Amino acid sequence: MTPQAITYAVAAVAVLIVLFFRLRGLKRGRPLRLERLWIVPTLYGIFAAGLFWWRPPHGVQWLWAAAALLLGSAIGWWRGKLMRIEIDPVSHALNQRQSPAALLLIVGLIGMRFVLREELGATGTMPAAGVIDAFVAFAVGLLAMQRVEMFLRARRMLAEARGAA
Repeated sequence: MTPQAITYAVAAVAVLIVLFFRLRGLKRGRPLRLERLWIVPTLYGIFAAGLFWWRPPHGVQWLWAAAALLLGSAIGWWRGKLMRIEIDPVSHALNQRQSPAALLLIVGLIGMRFVLREELGATGTMPAAGVIDAFVAFAVGLLAMQRVEMFLRARRMLAEARGAA
């Protein structure tokens, strides 16, 4: 077995273990705090801005990063719609549960990342820094738009519940 095959096998086992525990935890809801949804995208956005400032993409790499940001935003919005948001009719407390489809979407994206890294790295089509920039931009779009969609939907649900009460 080659070292590269061992690396893939270890990564696959790690993903399967994490997936097992995450799928087991899908039955439980977690509190959804609207006032905290901005924190993760902001921190990752600061990280991305620092990365782009420290080592900015060049030429066509900016287009790849912009395309990845748009694609990440679209997938993030879709993933946000897949998240289950429930509201307690008495206390109006919000809870979220990750749907299995949303979790499998992330696993698929991780798999796609491995494939693209190998294909783009092997052909020399895009330098490694450009691939990293594209994935960072993709992640910022995904995280931000997922939370924007969840915020808007939860706020609307909360307003409807308070209006009906």
